[in-house]
Amino acid sequence: FIIWSGQALSLVGSAAVQFALVWWLTQETGSATILATASLVAFVPQVLLGPFAGVLVDRWSRRWTMFLADGGIALATLLLAYLFWTESIQIWHIYVLMFVRSLGGAFHGPAMQASTSLMVPHEHLTRVQGINQMLEGGLGIIGAPLGALLLAALPMQGILAVDVVTALFAIIPLLFIAVPQPEKSAEELQTGQKTPYWTQMRQGLAYVWAWPGILMLMLLAMLVNFVLTPVISLLPLLVSDYFGGGAWEFGLMQSMFGVGIIVGGLVLGAWGGFKKRIFTSLVGMVGLGVGISLIGLAPANLFWLAVVGGFVGGSMIAMVNGPVRAILQIAVAPDMQGRVMSLIVSLATAMTPLGLMLAGPLADQFGVRPWFIVAGVATVLVGLSGFLIPALLNVEDGRSAPANRPELTTDQLPIT
Repeated sequence: FIIWSGQALSLVGSAAVQFALVWWLTQETGSATILATASLVAFVPQVLLGPFAGVLVDRWSRRWTMFLADGGIALATLLLAYLFWTESIQIWHIYVLMFVRSLGGAFHGPAMQASTSLMVPHEHLTRVQGINQMLEGGLGIIGAPLGALLLAALPMQGILAVDVVTALFAIIPLLFIAVPQPEKSAEELQTGQKTPYWTQMRQGLAYVWAWPGILMLMLLAMLVNFVLTPVISLLPLLVSDYFGGGAWEFGLMQSMFGVGIIVGGLVLGAWGGFKKRIFTSLVGMVGLGVGISLIGLAPANLFWLAVVGGFVGGSMIAMVNGPVRAILQIAVAPDMQGRVMSLIVSLATAMTPLGLMLAGPLADQFGVRPWFIVAGVATVLVGLSGFLIPALLNVEDGRSAPANRPELTTDQLPIT
């Protein structure tokens, strides 16, 4: 809980900074291509370096991995604040910060998720993911208005400094709280040496390749990411150019996504989802597509209808993401989770750069609204198609921990 709380406070600062930077780029350039490129830069580390980082997460102390990742991001943010203060900021400086944030996330995300599976009983993982979705929704509510408020009250270097301060709440607890590590493999116990890096890399690839359900899950995630990531990047332009709104309207839109995620997280946390968790995710995917379509179909004089679409989409995001994360934490062997989760994230986001490279120029040429409509319809079709794939529906019944690597029971887990 202490680690989770520190991360939550840090994410509040990061959400405000993210809003401020995106709006600064929107106001300074007004270019869909610039916004798409910023998102593209932020995805490169996870696509290209994610599988390599996952092996290191499984080899290194997960506590120190999170510590160094958070610390590196804080230092990069501090440097960007200095560039704003000296009025020497350029667009590529912001690209570099987004790259560093993504690189840190490539290590921090798998380490945190893999650690959670060893600190929380399996029967509660879906509910915990519901709470995490509530946190993400809360960030959407707090981050956007806070970012807009800080933009009116502080220069950019001041806003970045707030992010550095809140990052300390995530970094300092990791100095004092032990994080469980998975058991060593039989080979490591016998030889007393770590398995070679490239051997662990091959083991992770083979583990996923032999699991058809996970492969299909990655395929669907790739298709959805291809169409939905540009939606996130182009939302500021849709608000400003199509609906004629400003920073507060953009903040309201993001906040409605956040409110929806909180509501969806509350429902998921209390309900726990269908017995087959993948059913919950697929139903959520269909609902997510409906919400995004509604944003694109809303007339220019009915901004409130787009806000409703944002609420619907946000509530369904919690239903999609929470069960999938729980499936991976429950079904994947603890010592494989860093590799498997990093590989899945990397492959799932591999289509994202293509979507951004296509969406940016098309939006500059034809406007951003058509992409929202196409993305929503495509997401609905992908969700419905998942119910027709047996391997995907049975993903939770697939791989488990190897026979010589029994999973830890609750009473075996270290508390501190």
